[in-house]
Amino acid sequence: MDDYQKEIADLETQVEQLVEAEGDARTIAELSMQLEILKAIYARASEIYQRGRQDEGLRYGLRIQGYGDWTIDNVYAFVYERSVELEPRAHSAFVGGIKDADFALMLNS
Repeated sequence: MDDYQKEIADLETQVEQLVEAEGDARTIAELSMQLEILKAIYARASEIYQRGRQDEGLRYGLRIQGYGDWTIDNVYAFVYERSVELEPRAHSAFVGGIKDADFALMLNS
């Protein structure tokens, strides 16, 4: 389990505990949205990372964009930063944008 998976698991536990304790609905909703975003970013970063292990073009794209060597941390940073730059939208559209974004193309741009 890497640091990102641990962060997601910790946040899932926190949400579950709040739900069980009938905590503040707004806090639960906010943490749930944050959790959904983190899961989407991690899933995309993991996918791109795996693809890049076999694709020198992706690894080169990450380096020339200033993110350094091909590591999950550097790929995650790239996906996270590009996700933040996506057009601001409602939460579900934002998560959908992360899931639909062509991060591999962004690396090669």
